[in-house]
Amino acid sequence: MRLATWNVNSIRSRADRVAAFLQRQDVDVLALQETKCRDDQFPEMMFNALGYEVAHVGHSQWNGVAILSRIGITDVELGFPGMPSWSSKEGQDPASEARALGATCGGVRVWSLYVPNGRTLADPHYRYKLEWLAALRSAAAGWLAEDPAAPVALVGDWNIAPENDDVWDITVFTHSTHVSPAERAAFRAVVEAGYADVVRPYAPGPGVYTYWDYTQLRFPRREGMRIDFVLGSPALAARTTGALIDREERKGKGASDHAPVIVELAD
Repeated sequence: MRLATWNVNSIRSRADRVAAFLQRQDVDVLALQETKCRDDQFPEMMFNALGYEVAHVGHSQWNGVAILSRIGITDVELGFPGMPSWSSKEGQDPASEARALGATCGGVRVWSLYVPNGRTLADPHYRYKLEWLAALRSAAAGWLAEDPAAPVALVGDWNIAPENDDVWDITVFTHSTHVSPAERAAFRAVVEAGYADVVRPYAPGPGVYTYWDYTQLRFPRREGMRIDFVLGSPALAARTTGALIDREERKGKGASDHAPVIVELAD
């Protein structure tokens, strides 16, 4: 099984690139983040024609997550248990955002995750991010408590660089989100709950990234961050035989600011 995750930064703008990527890399299951469209706007027919079933949740031009699979999609779940809600306006009732989608594909439970950004350390969105991660950790630990042998993949854009090697210059990010002690502790808590970074052994750093800002020539300067991950349960980690970050997809006109991350799983 070949599993990939990609923050595509608008599926309607990059559907052709995604279709070409699926064929070029022979991907069985692809988790997408930041689709930036409603369910009725997702270009599902294009991927159906390539043999992929699609599950998607999106409410507006923000957020949005999807799973594309050519090996089946069952037990689709919108959001994980206890996932916090968010209100962008004072006085407005909080609502669930399109940030988490689970489905079983070829016997693997795949979760496409778009972790909140946090914005700044003083912003309420930062507290929301930490609450969201704590709820994810609780849910993920519960899945393994129910079935320690379950193959579970927590994949997507985590908006956290857990180690200093995961950013091009840690001094640039002093007093910023993505590298704060609380965010890194929240990421470690998911790892300690039983989910290993299955990509790092095959893509060691430093200087290995998944995201490069569009501004200030970050990509050609190799000034990036590693914030997209595949965290696997013990059963999934045991099946991982290889992984790579497809940096080529960050090149060229109309590229997303993220590169896809791909893992190989043995039967």
